[in-house]
Amino acid sequence: MAKKKDDIPDWVTDEIQNAKFQKPQELKRSGYILEIYDADNKADAQLYDPVEDGRHIITMDLPKKIKTSDLEKGVVYEFTFDQHKAPLSKKVSDYLQKEKEIDMNAIYQFELKSMELLDVGSSESTDDMDE
Repeated sequence: MAKKKDDIPDWVTDEIQNAKFQKPQELKRSGYILEIYDADNKADAQLYDPVEDGRHIITMDLPKKIKTSDLEKGVVYEFTFDQHKAPLSKKVSDYLQKEKEIDMNAIYQFELKSMELLDVGSSESTDDMDE
């Protein structure tokens, strides 16, 4: 049976699926929500400053305490999130680069911890004026 050109070898798939994540690094970035995925409890965020691999758009897992209905698209938040990184072997990185033209040397996952509305002039940022 001939292999399709698009097939990724098992050894590459195995390493990616079984990647070992390092201790998470806490990051703070401001940006805004692009898309909310209720069913998966995730959100895409556009960040003003990139994360470690240069991306400005990331998908974050949302904690149970944050309801997707409380999120607003297009308003500026400061996100506090954990960046989980699983480095890939040089062999896998080289394969992805040469065969698939994918420049990837690690897998990243982002887990939102908290977020704060930064929109100045919005009614929700008047907490300090109540005193």
